[in-house]
Amino acid sequence: MRAALDAARAAGRAGEVPVGAVVMCQGAIIAVAANAPRGLRDPTAHAEILAIRAAAQTLDRDRLENCDLWVTLEPCAMCAGAIAHARIARLYYGADDAKGGAVEHGPRFFAQPTCHHRPETFAGIGAGEASALLRAFFAARR
Repeated sequence: MRAALDAARAAGRAGEVPVGAVVMCQGAIIAVAANAPRGLRDPTAHAEILAIRAAAQTLDRDRLENCDLWVTLEPCAMCAGAIAHARIARLYYGADDAKGGAVEHGPRFFAQPTCHHRPETFAGIGAGEASALLRAFFAARR
């Protein structure tokens, strides 16, 4: 989670919502990404999507079975869908997102009968630090 938090801080410094993501495979980090929708002018450039894309390129395959995704914020519905399609084995996330999250909040994507793959999910890892980054980012913009 430390690498994801570092990526989140970098996103915040770049003016992006401070969210970071890391994909690990067999205990090694294979991809690190930070939110970049504004910088890339791409509404799909969430940290999770960028990390999944980079990991797929690194492994030269579209399925990330046996890979873990660490992200500082509960994934949204788009990212939860990508996690399912990528066949991520385990999802670790920090801060809950009552407004936009889709794992424990909102649509509870992985609990839907139409979801074809459900990663093991572990919430609250580094939640205090991830939440503090988000609060500070949004407080500075109000």
